[in-house]
Amino acid sequence: MTFKRTLLIFALSLLPTFADKDLASKDELYEGKEYSVAFRNPKDHPDRPNVLLIGDSISIGYTIDVRKALHGKADVFRIPGNGKNSAYGQKNIKKWLAMNNGNWDVIHFNWGLWDLCYRHPKSKTQGHRDKINGTITASPEQYRVNMEKIVAQLKKSHAKLIWCATTPVPEHEAGRKLGDDLIYNQIAAEIMKKNEIAINDLHAHTLLKHAEIQIKDGDVHFNKKGSAYLAQKVAQKITAILPK
Repeated sequence: MTFKRTLLIFALSLLPTFADKDLASKDELYEGKEYSVAFRNPKDHPDRPNVLLIGDSISIGYTIDVRKALHGKADVFRIPGNGKNSAYGQKNIKKWLAMNNGNWDVIHFNWGLWDLCYRHPKSKTQGHRDKINGTITASPEQYRVNMEKIVAQLKKSHAKLIWCATTPVPEHEAGRKLGDDLIYNQIAAEIMKKNEIAINDLHAHTLLKHAEIQIKDGDVHFNKKGSAYLAQKVAQKITAILPK
């Protein structure tokens, strides 16, 4: 074996070492459990703005990707569980706002998919969903009252607020009726406009790619690619109003 061939083999043997050290994947650049667990909130860095995400399982799905998108720009927190419906939100909003000593610069929030869901105690479908025999969680009138009370509390935080439009109700959804998402979004939009609150139209953003990001037919949830796609829009809206 020639000297040059021996040297080449030696050099090639070192490539994995160099790759491990210098060519780490993007995900490996994120340190901390908050970049792998949605409910693991970050350490509060005093030099960064604090963002609070409030919402149901759709927001749980995009939380980690929003944190990654705002890495080094803001500390992104979320409420400790599923935001469920607006009545649940009204009951817990003061407690959530008190998290992190109430130190919030931006709050991105949503309620809707739980509110417009019909449930029946005898239904065997996940979540007892049943749009035929079930009862709606919150009528449009109840939703309006709850949202007005929630917004009143949110405004006391003095944070910049972003309302996130409810994502689409797909055809064949067991407990939700087509078109109700539009009705509830319209109610929320009226309240936000009256209170001069920014709106993130995640509904329209979702429709651009709904077929390819939906987790399965008839399901309101999204696959991993879909959650990352939603996170891009959420992060963009938050970035636009972050304090300089």
